[in-house]
Amino acid sequence: MNLIINGLPKVSFKATGSVTQVQNQQSQLAPQIKQDTFEKSDAKSKANASDFSVPTKTSVPQSSKPNTTSTSIFYISDLHGKMTNMERICEMARLFDANSTSSTKLKLASGDILLGSNPMTNKVASHFLNWIGVKNNGLGNHELDATPAALAESLKDAKYNLLAANVTVDPNSPMAGKIKKSVIEENNGVKFGVIGTAPSDALERVGTRESLEDIKIDNVDTTIKKIQEEIDKLKAQNIDKIILLSHSGKDVDKRIVQETSGIDIVLGGHTHDLYKGVKEGENLLYSKSGEPVVLTQIGKDGEYVGVLNVEFDKNGVLTKVQNNVMRTGSFTRKLPFKTAVESIIGKPEVLGTIKSAPPSPQDRLIANNPHGNIIVDAMKNELGTDIAILNAGNLRGFFAEGEVDSRRINDVTPFEDKMMICNLSEKQIVDAIKVGAKSFVNPGHKPGILLVSGLNYTVSDKGQLIDLSYVDKQGNKIPIDINNPSTTKKYSVACDDFFAYGGDDYLPVNQNPDYVVKKFDVDKNVYTAKYIKNHNGPIEIKEDDRIKIVKS
Repeated sequence: MNLIINGLPKVSFKATGSVTQVQNQQSQLAPQIKQDTFEKSDAKSKANASDFSVPTKTSVPQSSKPNTTSTSIFYISDLHGKMTNMERICEMARLFDANSTSSTKLKLASGDILLGSNPMTNKVASHFLNWIGVKNNGLGNHELDATPAALAESLKDAKYNLLAANVTVDPNSPMAGKIKKSVIEENNGVKFGVIGTAPSDALERVGTRESLEDIKIDNVDTTIKKIQEEIDKLKAQNIDKIILLSHSGKDVDKRIVQETSGIDIVLGGHTHDLYKGVKEGENLLYSKSGEPVVLTQIGKDGEYVGVLNVEFDKNGVLTKVQNNVMRTGSFTRKLPFKTAVESIIGKPEVLGTIKSAPPSPQDRLIANNPHGNIIVDAMKNELGTDIAILNAGNLRGFFAEGEVDSRRINDVTPFEDKMMICNLSEKQIVDAIKVGAKSFVNPGHKPGILLVSGLNYTVSDKGQLIDLSYVDKQGNKIPIDINNPSTTKKYSVACDDFFAYGGDDYLPVNQNPDYVVKKFDVDKNVYTAKYIKNHNGPIEIKEDDRIKIVKS
């Protein structure tokens, strides 16, 4: 059998950007497509892996041979609640429906479509999957940011299945019966087995740990066994085309492929990689039984959308594959979709103007992020504390030049954590900053450094805290002895409940810490909006020296 990663029709629709581009037909933007093509003499023989070659980037549409099935899959993942990109993807999905010529068409998602616990944002995200016609979505870690009750509420009107073969839900949970292990999806008379899997470390990543006691997720080894069980169940029902919606990350996905038999396609997520085209050893692998399996990852924040064109032989084995990647920003936000979003969340309030702002840091977890500084400054200002602290992982966007509205703030910091005032000792502050500093050398730069207002500190890129100063209200810098910090000298600190209760282990995990002075049923976004609204004139977001990073 020949495996040809070639010969399928390219995505046929075009995208337009601004109004100017619409008016100028010459400047229409075609989707950004990368088509690596390969040919293999024997798809079942791993020994012939070197038989692949790379022809031209363009391909000529070919008719399917008898006893084959051609399928186009529109796939998304890791949107993280970015509503602006959701609006663009609605238009992309519409064009896919109108222009794809494959005999079967699927639209699938691989988790983290939701982000944070804001019920309106999550409602939009859930409705978005309905609008574009997704029938199945893998369970990501950010679907679990909200409590089980809140997640169940956001799924109330869902017309799609939430899938995770490696999740067990307590029968008394509001989420009981709402997560399936696998389903059979039929399109144009062709049946596909669709399996989901959640990341094994999901419960370590969510902010409301206490609310997830009724949800258990298997480790990687058990997850792989559970996936094979679902494959076998589907095979027993004569389903020979099987897709895994995985939110387990690139490395785990490769293990799953190589340690199971029966999967044809893995639509991945979680680690925010971007696979353009198909490359053997990277996203073209072989199952335990030697059959070809293609993997995808589509980046983060809905910046890209993929269309995977495949062909199966009569036994459900892949014979042709083509992976198309398109930049979402090349497509316009159509009014019907924008209106649909606003019908749920209301029209955003314009708060002020950003006169200038630097680019977003390349790695927000280990950067002195000026886009975050405006938030911690707002927290400190509103609550009148000595210091404000915010974990860098809380930031998921940036402020752009021009008008800034309430929706933009939610894009920048989407987690709906409650504000607190805590009295923390020098030692507690030093210890927390040291935890963040270790992010420079930790895998994935987790958990991220602490963004601060009222403090200045220096860290090395080897993960060491070098010095720390308290900055009083007059701007005086008062050094803190990081080697022998006081356990009795305390500062009032504005923070959120995620930090105060031990999220990401900056502080010891404690749901009733004695250092909490006051709790507020208000998210930091409220303070940030007020800060921008009351600012005298346009805001300039500037780099400063509150966090210095010394490179070795």
